[in-house]
Amino acid sequence: MLLVVALIAIVGVVTATAMNGGIDGMRLRNAGKELATQLRYTRTQAIASGERQRFVIDPQARTWQGASGRHGTLPESLEVRFRGAREVAAAAGQGAIAFYPDGASSGGSIELQVREAVWRIDVGWITGEVRSGQPRERR
Repeated sequence: MLLVVALIAIVGVVTATAMNGGIDGMRLRNAGKELATQLRYTRTQAIASGERQRFVIDPQARTWQGASGRHGTLPESLEVRFRGAREVAAAAGQGAIAFYPDGASSGGSIELQVREAVWRIDVGWITGEVRSGQPRERR
C-alpha cells in the first residue's frame, strides 16, 4: 500500500514539474506576478499623489524601476520584450509606461518568455488597468 502511494506521489511530482516548466516556469510566473504588482503599485501612487508616475523597464539589462524608488531585476533565463509609446521612454532601449492621476496610462505590454512559455502583462491606456496573463504556449 505504501509503495503504491509513493509511486503515485512520484508520478504526480514529475507530471506537475513537466507541465509547469520546472524551475524556469516558476521563475517566469514569479517575475510576471512581480512586474504586474509593481505596475499596479505605480498606478496607485499616481492616483494617490496626484502626480504622473512612470514605470521604466530595460529589456536588455532585465531591470525595472517603479514609483517610490522601487526597482528590481529579472532572471537571466527570461527573454523580455516591451511594447509601448516611445514618447514616454527615458532612454533608447528602455520602455516606459506613464500612469496619470486620473488612473489612465500611456499603455503598453511586457512579455516574458522562457522556452515556449510566455507570460504577458497588458496595461490599458484608457483605464490604466493591469492585466497579467497566465503562461501559454507560443505559436
